[in-house]
Amino acid sequence: MPPADRDLLSTYRAKRDFDRTPEPAGDSTSTTTGDGPAPLSFVVQRHRASRLHYDFRLQWDGVLLSWAVPKGPTLDPDVKRGAFKVEDHPLEYFDFEGVIPAGEYGGGDVIVWDVGRWIPAPDKGPTARQLLKGELHFDLEGEKLRGRFVLIRTRTDQHGKEAWLLKHKHDEFAVSGWDAEDHPRSVLTQRTNDEVKADPDRLWRSDAPADQASVRLRPDPVDPPTDDELAALDGLGAKGTWTVLSRELRLTNLDKELFPGRDGEPPVTKRDLIRYTALVAPTLLPYLTRRALNMHRFPQGAQTKGFWHKELPSHAPDWLPRWDNPDADDDESRTYLVVDEPAALIWAANYGALEWHAWTSMVDAPHEPTYALVDLDPGGRTTWDELLHLARLHRTAVEHLGITARAKVTGRRGIQIWIPIRSGPTFDDIRAWVEKLSKTVGKVAPDLVSWRWHTNERGGLARLDYTQNAINKTLVAPYSPRAAPGAPVSAPIDWDELDDPDLRPDGFTLRTMPTRIAERGDLFAPVLRHDQVLPRLH
Repeated sequence: MPPADRDLLSTYRAKRDFDRTPEPAGDSTSTTTGDGPAPLSFVVQRHRASRLHYDFRLQWDGVLLSWAVPKGPTLDPDVKRGAFKVEDHPLEYFDFEGVIPAGEYGGGDVIVWDVGRWIPAPDKGPTARQLLKGELHFDLEGEKLRGRFVLIRTRTDQHGKEAWLLKHKHDEFAVSGWDAEDHPRSVLTQRTNDEVKADPDRLWRSDAPADQASVRLRPDPVDPPTDDELAALDGLGAKGTWTVLSRELRLTNLDKELFPGRDGEPPVTKRDLIRYTALVAPTLLPYLTRRALNMHRFPQGAQTKGFWHKELPSHAPDWLPRWDNPDADDDESRTYLVVDEPAALIWAANYGALEWHAWTSMVDAPHEPTYALVDLDPGGRTTWDELLHLARLHRTAVEHLGITARAKVTGRRGIQIWIPIRSGPTFDDIRAWVEKLSKTVGKVAPDLVSWRWHTNERGGLARLDYTQNAINKTLVAPYSPRAAPGAPVSAPIDWDELDDPDLRPDGFTLRTMPTRIAERGDLFAPVLRHDQVLPRLH
């Protein structure tokens, strides 16, 4: 083994651009801590980079000794697998399952194909000596791999790259003809590489300490309120304490009419709003977690003039998650509500927040947006068909660019397009990119679009508003109600729904949205994946 003071991860760091690649730089002196592997753990990751291979990793001396095995390990004792020594990896990489950006070292999707414990063969001498000699004997106790294995170094080229062979010995665990490709699923999540690529759960951030580098792209799933909890809400009088989602909430004015009725329906009461919020909060939570919330409050109802409320009041319960903005001036809001749990959103609804507007950056990096936003803002003369035409042009543009984006109707008159991005670019960078995109689209329909700043100067034309890409400027969150008759909701849509003649910008309401989610799922979910680098626009 190398001397103890040698930086075992120097090669690993040199091959990666840590300004772009979401992987931890690690610490060669680290020991097993937190969620890292137990002593003498092993992991095998199925890794689709430029070519499919299996990363075979053994925890040893504070790092993961690593070999790339193109055809994967096997239990067949009559088959030898080529294994190529690669740089040691940090322990924090042990359970990484996700996507490394294209164009970076190791770019591709990764699953945890097997995991377990490895035991060096005691009859072959000290492990360090075996490694130095180039012949390591060991037993594996994994989910898929079991029994005695041996790694044998066969050559070292002029650049110091080592070629090894990985072989299973003849023992009770040997299986003739056993092929790793017949067992393609993750032992952690039971997902395939394709499924992880389509919807990764985790992101690695190299600008954070190694023990904080794993960032969840969404919080753990939260169960919706139970039938008993909903019945308890119905059983309250005009006010009372409701125990829901593990919190006690004091609710007031439950029978107050907050939204006028429309189309012959009765008005929507505060009780209706609280019920909707509890039902939708588990779906909405990933879009609000770790983000400051700007509340648009209408304490007297949607038919009255509302106001923006950003500062969390001093009487707010202590359990509410919050964030103090270190950049706030003396006359600016400093302490914001952060909806890191569903009950916090129910509290906001009871507080009169009929609309929910989360920041597009996270509190951990408030100057780095995680979305590029296109706001299709209709003018006084803009028809719905014209706005749909502009939305379809943007659909064509993002398809041409090969980027992930999703649309939603606003619940008022407009349409918004959200494009997820990896944290890093500034708001100025993203605003300039969206401006270029929308002005390119606008050239296709110049008679429909104005670029004037003031509404009264636009001649009733639509504006493709890129200026919302700025810190503390927000667009209404998906699934948020809007302060209008009938309680319309800002609703995610499939791109194909832009061709549906029945689509309306305010056609989904507080009463219909829970059923739509139950039937269609979360149509906005693809924007939760924040590993996308925006292409250069010419």
